[in-house]
Amino acid sequence: MSRVAMAKDDKKAEEADAETKQLLVLMDTDKSGKVSKAEFMAFMEREFDRLDVNKDGVLDIHELTQYYTRRTGGTHR
Repeated sequence: MSRVAMAKDDKKAEEADAETKQLLVLMDTDKSGKVSKAEFMAFMEREFDRLDVNKDGVLDIHELTQYYTRRTGGTHR
């Protein structure tokens, strides 16, 4: 593996680590440094509600595609 490829992998790992830390902060409502199942499920329910743009109780392909596109910077793989 070239140095350039290794540097890109290191940068991706750092970005993933930073995203994971951000998620912990968002989910860890009791500030214990850990995420309980209840905290995780509450977070996911809020995310579902946010993604369910038309508030019909289900996520369709359009709502999920919009989410995926935002998460990946506008590219759909």
